[in-house]
Formats: sequence, C-alpha cells, structure tokens
Amino acid sequence: MPSWFSFETLTNLTQDYRALGPLIGILLPFLEAFLPFLPLIVFIVANVSAYGVLFGFLLSWAGSVAGAYTVFLVIRKYGRARVLGFITRHEKIQKLILWVERNGFGPLFLLICFPFTPSALVNIVAGLSNMKKKTYLWTVTLGKLIMISVVSFIGADIKALVTQPVRTAIVLLIIILLWFIGKRIEKRIEKNVEEDLRTTKHDRRSKKEHTIE
Repeated sequence: MPSWFSFETLTNLTQDYRALGPLIGILLPFLEAFLPFLPLIVFIVANVSAYGVLFGFLLSWAGSVAGAYTVFLVIRKYGRARVLGFITRHEKIQKLILWVERNGFGPLFLLICFPFTPSALVNIVAGLSNMKKKTYLWTVTLGKLIMISVVSFIGADIKALVTQPVRTAIVLLIIILLWFIGKRIEKRIEKNVEEDLRTTKHDRRSKKEHTIE
C-alpha cells in the first residue's frame, strides 16, 4: 500500500480538516450546489470522519440543502433573464421542465435520493418550472436526507476502508450499484419525457385536424 494511502495519513488529514472548524463542513457541500464538479461524496465522508456520523451528517445535510435551495431561488428569480437565456433555450432543460410540471414532486425526489444525480440540473429545472417554493424545499430536504444518510453510513469508518479490503470491496460495490440505479432512473425519466412530448404533439395535431374538419 502506498505511504500516502495509509491510516496514519488519513488520520492526519482528518485532524487537519477538523481543525478548520464546522463551518467548512457546511461550506463545501453548499458550494457543490453552485460548482457541481466538486465531489460532494468526498465532502460527506470527510465530515463524517472528522466530526462523527451524526454531526458530520447534519453539517453535510444542512450545507447541501441550503446550497441546492439557494440555486433554486436564484434560478427562479433570474433564470429567465436575458443573461441566463442560454439555460432556458437548452432543449433537454425545456423537455424536463415540461415533464416536471406534469409529474411534480415524485421524479425530482427520486433523482435527489441518488448520490450521482446531476443535482445542478435538478435545481435548475425545478427553478424554471412552476413548482412551488415550499414543495421544492420539502423535496430537496427529504431527498438529501436519504442520499446523505446512505453516503454517511458508507463512509462512517474510514479506518475500515483502508484496513479491511473486503469491506472496501462491498462499499465500492454499493457505490457502483447506486450509480447504476441512478443512471437507469435518469434514462427512464428521459424516455418518459420523450413519450409525453410525442403524445402532446399527437394530441395537438389531432385537435387541429378535428377543428379543420
């Protein structure tokens, strides 16, 4: 095992992270909502390792929910402004907005429950849709609760991840499984979006032909 990937090294990193104070534990998950390339899973594991399962979970949950809802509010207020027009013109986003407005809470909640869902896209689509603010707040709060709970449980014992290869293999298997299920759900939703759009276009065409007759 490389010297940099040892329990002593990870312990030192955890202590250094803890020394920065709990504010960093909230700030990093908060920033991930604005900068989706940041590794939210790593931040959650770092929080759990540094502050314990319960407190680390609460810091991650608070920061992630606050960040996601802030993005939602910003998009809700400014998303249709000319400077952000490129967002609303994106074909995929337009389709998702239409589908979310038809199906509401369920699909977004399901997507947020999985750690590899593109949360930035979810926040943007929700902000541009007609979903009520209170509804999305509950959606993101409950969805993040489930997602962060799962990741916190997986990363609760960082020592075991280094010293117990079997446990590490199981954790990796769970992560891969979550990724696979999340992607299947995304594809299923995209398929439903396309089917809804085709149905809508067919109904409009039938209505137009009937009106002409």
